[in-house]
Amino acid sequence: MEYRTLGKTGLKVSEIGFGGEWVGGYSLEEVKNLTDCCEENGINFLDCWMADPEIRSNLGDAIKETRDDWYIQGHFGSTWIDGQYLRIRDLDKVKKAFNDLLNRFHTDYLDIGMIHFVDEIDEYEKIMNGEFFDYVLKQHEEGIIGHIGISTHNTDVANLAVNSDVFETIMFSANPAFDMLAPTDDINDFSDEESFNQELHGMDPQRADFYESAEKNNVGVTIMKPFAGGRLFNVNDSPFGVALTPIQCIHYCLSQSGVASVMGGYAKVSEIEEAISYETATEEMKNYSEVLKNSPKNPYLGQCTYCGHCAPCSENIDIAMLNKYYDLAKIHDEIPDSLKLHYDSLSANAGDCSQCGDCESRCPFNVEIMDKMIEINEYFKGE
Repeated sequence: MEYRTLGKTGLKVSEIGFGGEWVGGYSLEEVKNLTDCCEENGINFLDCWMADPEIRSNLGDAIKETRDDWYIQGHFGSTWIDGQYLRIRDLDKVKKAFNDLLNRFHTDYLDIGMIHFVDEIDEYEKIMNGEFFDYVLKQHEEGIIGHIGISTHNTDVANLAVNSDVFETIMFSANPAFDMLAPTDDINDFSDEESFNQELHGMDPQRADFYESAEKNNVGVTIMKPFAGGRLFNVNDSPFGVALTPIQCIHYCLSQSGVASVMGGYAKVSEIEEAISYETATEEMKNYSEVLKNSPKNPYLGQCTYCGHCAPCSENIDIAMLNKYYDLAKIHDEIPDSLKLHYDSLSANAGDCSQCGDCESRCPFNVEIMDKMIEINEYFKGE
């Protein structure tokens, strides 16, 4: 495992990190199998934005004996209320949720405290000029968190944060598709040279500025959504018309200025092992340049990456999970019985959608969720 310095934090983190978001519903034994695999292969960096008490407890219990071997990145503002994840700014609830995270991880200290999921400039400014940030700063001053960070999917917010002199690390959603320009970009503008630098001319300028500023200001970047929820692995879903490999996606992210670690979400030991194989991959296996030359015909928006930020749902629908079941089912000629059973066992499904639209206002990727619920309902009902 290779290790990189996480910006001005000075922390030496594994360039392959562990985002544990896909362990919902897992037993402690299953979670420990994942963390043990990470430890055995040198992964020392864990992100926990998840508010679900069971997930927090299982992750905390799984690494209890090896806590000192991990750098933990935890989040302020991710809460669990009435059985649902909520991104919230109410300070009393923020404090309660953060203390819960510490307790479930059997620790009184987190290496990094992240301000969770800030995707609007107005919200960013309110946080930075209000009691929320004062609370985060106090945790840092008292040594409860070692370093201050922020997570965002929004390039404008990311650029404000990276140039603020406040944040030591930023968690940013990135992969080859997210970084590319819309179809107005002319593929002929790319150089004929096969070099890495020439082929990045198709990157969105604001994103390029962000990476450059991170390098210049020594702000460590950690990457979320490196695989776009697995869509980049499927030739039919990839906007490039070509399926990428985990190794190519990881290499793309790690090639960007300022990036220290790629925090993929892994649900299986085999997925972790596949990501770790990056460390021994050949340059040919890592090469994504041929894919980048085939710039996407459409921007990579409108597709669910199962991030869960659409929650909470007024009808208690687990929207991210429904989309995941739907995408998995469509891979097969017929709906697998196991997936149909999982879908039918949910306390609420797509047919319960009231079409209120609240979820769409929270989606970072502009998914038309209300239409998607109708589509999923008809699919699983066989209509």
